[in-house]
Amino acid sequence: MDGPRHDLFDHLAVVGKAFANASRLQLVELLAQGERTVEALAREAGLGVSTASAHLQVLKLSSLVRTRREGTRVYYRLAGDDVLSLYASLGAVARRHSADVGQALTAYLGEEPLREADEVDREELLRRMADGEVVLLDVRPAEEYAAGHIAGARSLPFDQVADALDELDPDQDVVAYCRGAWCVMAHDAVRLLRGAGRSARRLEGGMLEWRQAGLPVQSGV
Repeated sequence: MDGPRHDLFDHLAVVGKAFANASRLQLVELLAQGERTVEALAREAGLGVSTASAHLQVLKLSSLVRTRREGTRVYYRLAGDDVLSLYASLGAVARRHSADVGQALTAYLGEEPLREADEVDREELLRRMADGEVVLLDVRPAEEYAAGHIAGARSLPFDQVADALDELDPDQDVVAYCRGAWCVMAHDAVRLLRGAGRSARRLEGGMLEWRQAGLPVQSGV
């Protein structure tokens, strides 16, 4: 195969190759929460700044991320919601067809991942929040909450949940969410809350799926 057809598939392969790295996929997941500096991304992903910067350049050259400069800082963001959808689709297809991915996900989320019955879908959440029936906890890092969160959610990073139990009304149901369907923080938060005798469930999916559904996102604190 050569000529224009080959060039077309060659350019398409460049985009595919950008996703063919575990660290870059992790950076895409973080950017799905909102724009970040390379330093913030490196810290959250557990990478060196130079390594994170190199991965981000690959994503930028593939037109999957964009940048803006503010003084001496450079902020990265996804090029569009379609990039978010591509990442989400990759995860869904891999989970559906790859036994290895399914086993790895189960190991990551815990030996007993939360069941569907332990989840609240987005429609039910919106209805119950409108009726004042639940407290919604965003258990992601505070920086991600500030970049964009579900309106009405309280920021309570996972590492602070145990210390905040006395602040939560024991008679009110709690719903927790984090980055997305593959984020362990909401699973662990629900287990911790239930272990303390609280009624707690997890939002189906997370912030990634919320954005993908086109639902309102609020920024700031």
